[in-house]
Amino acid sequence: MAELDPRVVLGMADRAPDGVVIIDREGLIRYWNRGAERIFGFSAAEVDGGSLDVIIPEKHRRRHWEGFDTAMRRGTTKYGDADLLTVPALAADGRTLSIEFSVVLLTGDDGAPYVGAVVRDVTARRAREKELMRRRAETDRTAV
Repeated sequence: MAELDPRVVLGMADRAPDGVVIIDREGLIRYWNRGAERIFGFSAAEVDGGSLDVIIPEKHRRRHWEGFDTAMRRGTTKYGDADLLTVPALAADGRTLSIEFSVVLLTGDDGAPYVGAVVRDVTARRAREKELMRRRAETDRTAV
C-alpha cells in the first residue's frame, strides 16, 4: 500500500460522521471531531483538555475509570478489534444517549499512551428495539 499523507488521514477523521475522540493518560480530551460535536452537542473548543466525564453518566464513571486505569497500566485493553461496546452517554443538553464505540490504544510520538474511540449514536435504533420488544411482550400477554 502506498504511503498516505497524514494530512489526508487527519482530514478523514476531522470530517467523519461518526465521533472520533482521543483522550490522554489522564482521561483528558485531546481530539474531538465534528462527528463528536454532532453526537454530543459540545464543540471541540468546549471539551478540549477537559475530562471525558463530560459525557459519562455519574453512575458509570467509577467502572469506566477503573477499566481505563487497568488498560493504561497494562498497555492493553480487554476489548478486541471486533468488539463494539454499547453504553449510555450524556449530551450537552442533558439527554442520555445510547452510543456504540470501538476503542484502540495509541502511542504518541513521545511514547505517551492515548485511547481513541470511534463513536456512533444509536439512541433512535435502541428506542425502536425497545418498542418492538414491548409490543412483542404485550402480544404474548394477550395471546395467553
